Amino acid sequence: MNNVAASLRQQGKYAEAEAMQRQTLQLKEAVLGKDHPDTLMSMNNLATSLRTVLGKEHPSTLMSMNNLAASLHQQGKNAEAEAMQRQTLQLRETVLGKDHPDTLMSMNNLAESLRQQGMYAEAEAMQQQVL
Repeated sequence: MNNVAASLRQQGKYAEAEAMQRQTLQLKEAVLGKDHPDTLMSMNNLATSLRTVLGKEHPSTLMSMNNLAASLHQQGKNAEAEAMQRQTLQLRETVLGKDHPDTLMSMNNLAESLRQQGMYAEAEAMQQQVL
């Protein structure tokens, strides 16, 4: 199904590709779980389509990026999660503002990844901003 969705996206049939990717993601989450590598690949594919169709600053795109970062974090891939969280945070600050609840959630998520990697000073500074 991922291959079909990729073909649809390459043909410019973005709405069909997105629908196919959402369906694929739901099936993989149900069968494999949210943290399985194949499920994460489907999340990434959906995020890519959303960025293409909606733009990187659309709230749905940002939510998909946030969810992918959370899954990476849960797998212990903290460096990858951190990179995605930093990008999501920067975009949310630009689009939504520093005090928006989604931006604050991104700050909190990034702080947790930093803490997991032993970057305590930066994590604490980030947590202070959330408060």
